Amino acid sequence: MWIIYALAAAFFAGIMSILAKIGIKDTDSNLATALRTVVVAIFAWLMVFITGSHTQLRSIDTRSLVFLILSGLATGASWLCYFRALRIGDVNKVVPVDKSSTILTMLLAFFILGEELTLLKIIAMVLIGLGTFLMVERKKTKAKASKSNEWLIYAILSAVFASLTAILAKIGITGVESNLGTAIRTVVVLVMAWMIVIMQGKQREIGQISKRSWLFIGLSGLATGLSWLAFYRALQEGPASVVVPIDKLSILLTVAFGVLVLREKLRKAPALGLILIVAGTLSLLL
Repeated sequence: MWIIYALAAAFFAGIMSILAKIGIKDTDSNLATALRTVVVAIFAWLMVFITGSHTQLRSIDTRSLVFLILSGLATGASWLCYFRALRIGDVNKVVPVDKSSTILTMLLAFFILGEELTLLKIIAMVLIGLGTFLMVERKKTKAKASKSNEWLIYAILSAVFASLTAILAKIGITGVESNLGTAIRTVVVLVMAWMIVIMQGKQREIGQISKRSWLFIGLSGLATGLSWLAFYRALQEGPASVVVPIDKLSILLTVAFGVLVLREKLRKAPALGLILIVAGTLSLLL
């Protein structure tokens, strides 16, 4: 059953990236992240009260709470980096780098969680790593070098924090209902995102956001909430070294959108890279 939840998380994550790319086109990425998190928080806590898991709040032990908070901080950092990269880079380049967090997550799951590192998983990591390398096309001109490198730096940071998110959350949701764990983490992300917005003074730009951007930011927040609920339910029941790679299959939907709707180019090398990433991910289901 956890595989179905992981696939659902991938689907909604793919939609989220698409909606967010449109929503942050004319909006500061940090402000857009903070606004999206409001939607996610409302949705997450609504699910908590619908399922009745709010009754377990007092029974959460200190260890689980600490790791849920740390996971929330890592998530906030990952989001801020990801949407910054998404705003200045192409979707079909940013997403593969972000999804490369799969490799680090599998390694951390082995060293920290004690999950088995099989030959198949090693082959999957090699395929995903090679695929990511092929998908990140290099600019030849020096004039655009710093601009092209900027999105890459943010995308790499996003991947690192995303890996820490999964590992910390796996530890934190042990013995905690998944919807409740998701809601607690969301509160941490919400506070962190708005602190950064306020420190930068970006809250003054809220009145300048167009109705179209509001719509897509709100929809991306809803998609994020659905993806999170499915992801952490899967993470609670299944191994992190397999759940996380399946979740990253959202890359298929996102890249397809980038090519068909945003008219971003997908050349032979990146296309081959995408095939390798998907092949490596699907091999984990064997």
